[in-house]
Amino acid sequence: MKPKGMVYLVGAGPGEVGMLTLRAAEVLARAEVVVAGEGVSPEVLALAPPTAEFIGAGSGGSPAAQSPEEVGRLLAASARAGKRVVRLIGGDPYLFGGGGEEAEWLAGARVPFEVVPGVSALVAGPNCAGFPLAHRQWASQITLLAGTEAPAAVDWAQVARAPGTRVIALAPERIGPTVELLAAQGMAPETPVAVVGPALRGRHHAWQGTLATIAGVVAREEIRPPAMLVIGGVVQLRARLNWFERRPLFGQRIAITRARAQAGELARQLRELGAEVLEVPTLRFEAPSRRQDLVDALLELNAYDWLVFTSPNGVTRFFEYFFRRFHDLRDLGGARLAAVGPGTASKLRELHLQVDLVPDEALGVEVARAFSQFESVENLKICLLRAEAANRDLPEALTALGAIVDDVACYQTVPETEDATGAAASLRERGADWVVFTSGSTVRNFHARFDLPALQRQFPQLKAAVIGPETARALAALGVAPACEARPHTLEGLVKVLLAAAAAK
Repeated sequence: MKPKGMVYLVGAGPGEVGMLTLRAAEVLARAEVVVAGEGVSPEVLALAPPTAEFIGAGSGGSPAAQSPEEVGRLLAASARAGKRVVRLIGGDPYLFGGGGEEAEWLAGARVPFEVVPGVSALVAGPNCAGFPLAHRQWASQITLLAGTEAPAAVDWAQVARAPGTRVIALAPERIGPTVELLAAQGMAPETPVAVVGPALRGRHHAWQGTLATIAGVVAREEIRPPAMLVIGGVVQLRARLNWFERRPLFGQRIAITRARAQAGELARQLRELGAEVLEVPTLRFEAPSRRQDLVDALLELNAYDWLVFTSPNGVTRFFEYFFRRFHDLRDLGGARLAAVGPGTASKLRELHLQVDLVPDEALGVEVARAFSQFESVENLKICLLRAEAANRDLPEALTALGAIVDDVACYQTVPETEDATGAAASLRERGADWVVFTSGSTVRNFHARFDLPALQRQFPQLKAAVIGPETARALAALGVAPACEARPHTLEGLVKVLLAAAAAK
């Protein structure tokens, strides 16, 4: 039986991934085809499976300039092929998002669809700027308008007379003519007015003035789209209610180079602190080229005195193979466990495993020192479970202590070149304030793709933050010095040094 497809008209919110609804995230996580409208953020697109087909994002052509009929035919073709199709529309699909016209077309074509409401930028933008649209003292009525190139389509006299708060979405170049129209209809020149930018962490801004002065503010600040006008007494509350721009990393654009599967927690922390985050993965994980070495290690687990994990990903990959062969953690044997760094130790503890040794530093000499302080490893058999083609310092340092070391690859890293979400293109176009590197391989792969020194020449504000000395050495090989290094060498340490740099600025 041919599978039935489905189209979801999903409100992608104002651009901030945290403002996406649970239902939107749910259907996006199961999408097979994603058709993205203009302005949908890379962070939202990153919630879709990497196996999904992306249309209108990254290198794809945007459907923004297409008619509802053209978009409808595109959606219908995939749905009739039995696919789950997610049509992402900025803000709310039915609130100036064009979703109503597309839904009409789908209904006429008898294509099943569901509408998932979203948070409109017309609400989120003023909220983040410190302007409550409704307020018992200032506004009991709200007027929402879409800016238009045809002023006659709007009853400006009614807008000028309307009480409460008026929010008008429009291009910055239309702000001057619009306030002139309102003034001509009798709106007082001293009426409080603000221009609000997108409700994105790190990119959100607002500029205040009056009906008489706001056009000059727009010209002076060279405001870029998207933008909206907020008109009314609530504008005066910004000084007290501007919570958004007080976050410590507000205004910082930070690119994360970790693999997509690992970037989530760091990205979440940075967004919570107000940063605009670009997830630009530079590598992905694949099976090791010599799987037999790992199979042999699994068969000889009882022969080892120590199992040493150097990364959370090594833990994940090793136990994926372990549980394919065994069904009981007791088959791990009696070896002690060492984890380099608290993140690796935490991953082992998730499996309810006791970690006997946690060296803080990933440097081979530091790990060897931690072992020598714990016990003599002379003639002990140690299995290193880590990435293929990893640095040789660690096994050499342990061998120098007299240990018998098997260096076993659980996975290999390969360069990531896809840009399904458009984050890499955005980095090339607008740059960033920081690029965060968590390993030497992220440095090398990033440089191969972007040419780091050239990118810094193009965007002089671009600085590098690294997680530790190994990563710093990889940067030094490119002639680049990191602006800061994590202390301690953990993700939490990275966040701390970025906060310290922002505070110093």
